[in-house]
Amino acid sequence: MNNRHPELVSVQNCHRRRKNVTDLQCRVDPFAGKNDGGDNGTKSAPILYRPTDIQGVSMRTFRSTLTSGVAIAIASTSFLIAPAYGQNEAAEEGGLSEIVVTAQRREENLQDVPLSVDVVSGEKLDAINAGGGDIRAFAGRVPSLNIESSFGRTFPRFYIRGLGNTDFDLNASQPVSLVYDDVVLENPILKGFPVFDIERVEVLRGPQGTLFGRNTPAGIVKFDSVRPDKDGGYAKASYGRFNSLSLEGAAGGKLSDAFSARLSGTYQRRSDWVDNIDAPGENNLEGYEDLALRLQLQYAPTDAIKLRVTGQYRDFDGTARVFRANVFAPGTNNLVGLGGVNTPFRRDQVRADGLNFQKLKLYSIASTFEYDFGPATLTSVTSWWSGKYSSRGDIDGGVPAGPGFIPFSANSQDDVPDLDQLTQEVRISSNNDEGLKYQAGVFYFDESLAIASFNFSTPTGTSPSVTALQQQDSKAWGIFGSLTYPLTEQLSLTAGLRYNDDKRRLDVGRGGFFGAIGTGLAKVQDNNLTWDISATYEASDAVNLYARVAKGYRAPSIQGRALFVFTTVQDAISTADSETIMSYEAGIKTQFSNRVRFNLSAFKYDLNNAQLTAVGGASNAARLINVDNVAGYGFEAELEARPIDNLSLTAGISYNSAEIDDTNAFITGCGGGCTVTDPARPASPGIFSIDGNQLPQAPKWSINWTAGYGVPVGNGEIYAFTDWAYRSKVNFFLYTSEEFNDDSMLEGGLRVGYRTDRFDVAGFVRNITNDTSAVGGIDFNNLTGFVNEPRIYGLEASIKF
Repeated sequence: MNNRHPELVSVQNCHRRRKNVTDLQCRVDPFAGKNDGGDNGTKSAPILYRPTDIQGVSMRTFRSTLTSGVAIAIASTSFLIAPAYGQNEAAEEGGLSEIVVTAQRREENLQDVPLSVDVVSGEKLDAINAGGGDIRAFAGRVPSLNIESSFGRTFPRFYIRGLGNTDFDLNASQPVSLVYDDVVLENPILKGFPVFDIERVEVLRGPQGTLFGRNTPAGIVKFDSVRPDKDGGYAKASYGRFNSLSLEGAAGGKLSDAFSARLSGTYQRRSDWVDNIDAPGENNLEGYEDLALRLQLQYAPTDAIKLRVTGQYRDFDGTARVFRANVFAPGTNNLVGLGGVNTPFRRDQVRADGLNFQKLKLYSIASTFEYDFGPATLTSVTSWWSGKYSSRGDIDGGVPAGPGFIPFSANSQDDVPDLDQLTQEVRISSNNDEGLKYQAGVFYFDESLAIASFNFSTPTGTSPSVTALQQQDSKAWGIFGSLTYPLTEQLSLTAGLRYNDDKRRLDVGRGGFFGAIGTGLAKVQDNNLTWDISATYEASDAVNLYARVAKGYRAPSIQGRALFVFTTVQDAISTADSETIMSYEAGIKTQFSNRVRFNLSAFKYDLNNAQLTAVGGASNAARLINVDNVAGYGFEAELEARPIDNLSLTAGISYNSAEIDDTNAFITGCGGGCTVTDPARPASPGIFSIDGNQLPQAPKWSINWTAGYGVPVGNGEIYAFTDWAYRSKVNFFLYTSEEFNDDSMLEGGLRVGYRTDRFDVAGFVRNITNDTSAVGGIDFNNLTGFVNEPRIYGLEASIKF
């Protein structure tokens, strides 16, 4: 709620009231009393890339050396920085901490923001990441958020309020944007960047077009890393089942009056634990090594000027996602073993006849410049990301000998030989807390993406029988502004507007021993106005009401799945026109006695000309389509409570209806074996209506809850923390079938340990009940699926300094 007591923040260099929480000169916790100081032109088809591993030093040798170096560097840096810092400050001893968010590009109290926003706490982050968890582990831990992947750790797909994209192509567009330190990460292989040394994770639900631009009709997931001017650091190590090793650390602080730095990194490793019974040896799938680093340098010669330069790096080496042939019993969604319907399913066994590997390297450098000239702050964010990717796997998930129907061996590889993304944003934001507040800015985006796809006629062959090459070039720019004005002491209005302009071109070439040979070309272009209007009413010091209407936009898309199309290359290219969304939302945010925080939002939306992906089928050729409308409605409710000093409780629940509304929407069904339950088009038995279907990967119900309790012992406490997430039924494709769905999933975690202000030693378990659920499928030529992570347990120790 608005804090009307300026004496709480009457410290040196502070000129904003508590509603905006902080400014560039002052970071204050008033309760704790601390002051921490175009048409892109004609392009020829891309050159042919050989399907080889990404070149460079041996991954394992490189990692061993670099990881040791990073550990030494972080440990050494700790002796050069300021003294240790304590745990997160609380709003009041034993009470709830204030939650600060930047959902509106300003630091504000969560309760004052007229949006449906959720924040993942530090304790929940620690629990989720234990045992090698990656960004997909956030699925279900936030109401209305789902995350899944058919590529594993390297290509996450995000869904908010039922809206997402199941497309597995490496140029797939998504309606959920991921923003990392104010930088939009567009390509899916960027979105899996590991989560470490994070100040906050925010999930903004609903269209965010004004301040965050295109491709945000569903919402955004926003990560803000710890800044280099924060003194101190930490080191953390865990070891668990399947030789799961996780190392994480950071150290930072002032190097002089003007300079500060922060180095942080994470290294995760897991041994292969799935046995391909047709391959020599044991346990040769599902292992990985994943290294990520971040270095931040900051120069602040005065209180008004700040320049931060950030470099980031990721190196992943592992196996591709394990696809399991005929894992669904025909006519049901029951999981079955390798021996068929009468054998129990085992996570640790599979039959596959192809090579399997996955490699990813990412690099980025970014600069953020801030100049506070009194009435306003000017901010410039410049970023460049580059990456290379290679993933090869057995797409039919089995061998021709069975079980089930697998007519031939299918082994394919998808590479990104080159990805370059450049973004630039310049914005100005008023500093005043009274009267009219404003933000305005411009944004530019430029991406060059090369994709090379290969099909192999023999499972372990290295000479492809078919090669498909894509070169995609995308450019976009936007201009935006937002105004907030208090009509009365209790009522304020916010309105924003953004103009978006997008261009995309795709060149496709294909060659091989059979099928279509040649080239194809597609271009898409559009511009659009997005806007939002919201009102906030402070009913009391404990209750805020808000309402919001917003229009969002997703740019037109192109997809060139030429590898398995046997007519012409041009036939393999599909396009989708831009989609727009009108969203209506109202909510209440409450906080009582600093012990209970309860927020509730209800929403309705119409997604017009919705972009969907008709995935797979007999040709394994995903195609983009537009449907007239997707009608959605639902609610989110979140509760956080600290009934007594040592007990903390949270709970969240969401309901999402996201149904296709188009009587002319028909697609082909699966390639073989499944039982489609949708009505067939007259005289077309293999083509089915999807009108009225819930979108894929969109559970109607999602529930999460946590509980933490501590007992003081000595200088610290013995504590226990448990977190749980439930989701209801999900379908895997636009059509519905008896097989390609999962009824529900319930996963829980437990963490028990002893901690002080500096040390923490704990045992942990993830997926404590060992829930086994299908999380996706492939409908190419059999009943192929993939499943969730198994139970992981281990020990973790950490230290703060």
